[in-house]
Amino acid sequence: LVSEIKKRFEVRLHLHCHATTGMAEMALLKAIEAGVDGVDTAISSMSATYGHPATEALVATLAGTEHDTGLDILKLENIAAYFREVRKKYHAFEGQLKGYDSRILVAQVPGGMLTNLESQLKQQNAADKLDQVLAEIP
Repeated sequence: LVSEIKKRFEVRLHLHCHATTGMAEMALLKAIEAGVDGVDTAISSMSATYGHPATEALVATLAGTEHDTGLDILKLENIAAYFREVRKKYHAFEGQLKGYDSRILVAQVPGGMLTNLESQLKQQNAADKLDQVLAEIP
């Protein structure tokens, strides 16, 4: 898709993916190889689950290639360490998802909607019903 759009139109393309299903990392890499102009990532300590793929993983993957970002992995680790501490302060606001959730490949609930859904279930004291709700989504 990226290469076809770039062939037909003079536009800059930027790819935004959530890491919920475990497919975002692959999508970003393939899009970069196809000529996308930019991608969204997040520092590792704030990445994955409902967020974006980890910046450091993509930087390491692209190092030494024609797509090398030039970013310093050691500086990124310092940033990640800082945000690991910040994240602890907001633990109460984190969703249920730990790691990837392949059910979303079937339910196709976008990351932003999934976090809202969890929040609404929590407000109704029904956070334990997430699995049942996802099962109802075609």
